[in-house]
Amino acid sequence: MLLWEACLLGLQLSLSCCWALGCQGPESSPDFSLPGDYLVAGLFPLHGDHPEARRRPTVAFCDRPNTFNGHGYHLFQAMRFGIEEINNSSALLPNVTLGYELYDVCSESANVYATLSILSKAGTGYVDIQENPALYSPKTVAVIGPDTTSRAATTAGLLGPFLVPLLLEEIRKVNFLLHKHTVTFSDSGDSLSGYDIIAWDWSGPKWTFRVIGSSSSSLLSPVQLDINTTKIPWRGGDNQVPTSVCSSDCPEGHQKVIMSFHHCCFECVPCEAGTFLNESDPYSCQPCGKEEWAPERSQTCFPRTVVFLTWHEPISWVLLAANTMLLLLVAGTAGLFAWYLDTPVVRSAGGRMCFLMLGSLAGGSCGLYGFFGEPMLPTCLLRQGLFALGFAIFLSCLTIRSFQLVFIFKFSAKMPTFFHAWVQNHGAGLFVVISSITQLLICLVWLAVWTPLPTREYQRFPQLVVLDCTEANSLGLRLAFTYNGLLSVSAFACSYLGKDLPENYNEAKCVTFSLLLNFVSWITFFTVASVYQGKYLAAVNVFAMLSSLSGGFSGYFLPKCYIILCRPDLNSTEHFQASIQDYSRRCGST
Repeated sequence: MLLWEACLLGLQLSLSCCWALGCQGPESSPDFSLPGDYLVAGLFPLHGDHPEARRRPTVAFCDRPNTFNGHGYHLFQAMRFGIEEINNSSALLPNVTLGYELYDVCSESANVYATLSILSKAGTGYVDIQENPALYSPKTVAVIGPDTTSRAATTAGLLGPFLVPLLLEEIRKVNFLLHKHTVTFSDSGDSLSGYDIIAWDWSGPKWTFRVIGSSSSSLLSPVQLDINTTKIPWRGGDNQVPTSVCSSDCPEGHQKVIMSFHHCCFECVPCEAGTFLNESDPYSCQPCGKEEWAPERSQTCFPRTVVFLTWHEPISWVLLAANTMLLLLVAGTAGLFAWYLDTPVVRSAGGRMCFLMLGSLAGGSCGLYGFFGEPMLPTCLLRQGLFALGFAIFLSCLTIRSFQLVFIFKFSAKMPTFFHAWVQNHGAGLFVVISSITQLLICLVWLAVWTPLPTREYQRFPQLVVLDCTEANSLGLRLAFTYNGLLSVSAFACSYLGKDLPENYNEAKCVTFSLLLNFVSWITFFTVASVYQGKYLAAVNVFAMLSSLSGGFSGYFLPKCYIILCRPDLNSTEHFQASIQDYSRRCGST
């Protein structure tokens, strides 16, 4: 052995001896022994260990009361029986007597004591460390035990360098007759003769053994097992076979999560929603396909339901009827205004500009039909864009109409040069064109860069596929609606400045109502959209658009239609001149 290996061995033994021999307690000696030509050591826990908090290593005495270990005692008796049977046989080891030394290894300290005693030389109480431990001859030729992994590791670490064996090489050569049965062993140390299967019988005041079966094997035939199940005394009143599993079978839809090295020990964990348990693999939940869904604890996946705002739903009928009625009212108003184009009411409302306003409302209203039915590329491109552009044109006309009235009545006399330039250069029409083109460019950029496309949405609801367009959160849509919001504020400001104009020209109340309805509609929509993303979100969007268009139409055109149809006396030049003169007197007096 190399020098460093000898030093390592010496260090190992020194530490062991310092721990064991440095503790208080007597020298270790076998609890039971039998002299013989060759000694076999047995390490068995005849008593249990009660670990306590210790400040330093101490010896745990094994003969404490109420610590007897029946299992260790049975191992101890089995070894005694085996050695005595060998010694009593004239065929097994003739002219050789086996002896034994049996130690009670109730604790780790007692285990170290016993191992060092086994390694000591015969007739001495110490271990002679030599340069080559393989040439060392301890007093025992083999060791049986300990029966626990931790203590066996300690014993093996101390015995290994000295090449102390469990007699495996000699077992392969054994061939003897025991109770009329030939006992032989295979190359791996397994018996080839057979066994009686014994059950402990605790039915009487003393326990006994009962033969309930046997096993036999040979080099030519596999193991044959024969058990008489009627002789097995199961504990319990009904003598039923008890359940002996680490974990019970999992209920449906629960995967087995292995908790140790053994597949029979597991926890049952329910499969999450969107996954299922395949019978071919009970240890992992499989994800469902993109078009499928599954509830918790499911064993299969189900097809998702494809949803969108269809034409035949009741809420669709209501919205379609309202939108169609708005279009009919817009068309009827256009015809009415064309018939009464030269009357004071139509001229004060904007004249031919009214047809542009009505046309823009009709265009925005036509875009609402794109929200019904399965989303397609044309409907995704037009439905939001038509509304945004049409409502922007209407707001532009409303803003410039209110601005012109305020400017004519309040500032034309103070700034005549600017007023004439405004009229000669068609300032009103120029503003409407620039404002409308601005919104048109925003919509074109929106449709080109953030193109709304039909999409299948899988994240909102686990069991549904929601068909929609991708414009919901695009920057282009936000820019278009922001621009319309600015136009709404401008229209409201201009109409508010004209709240003291002549009654026939004062539209502050009606415009305020229409714009307020517009604001409330979109606040409601964005609030609902923040908490709900289902198929009826499209219906809420249609409702908000329809409210904005209806509010604008009702606030601006319905009062004028009422005068034309129901109060023709107010639709006269004399009435408008009288209203202007009354306003002039009030301004002059103030």
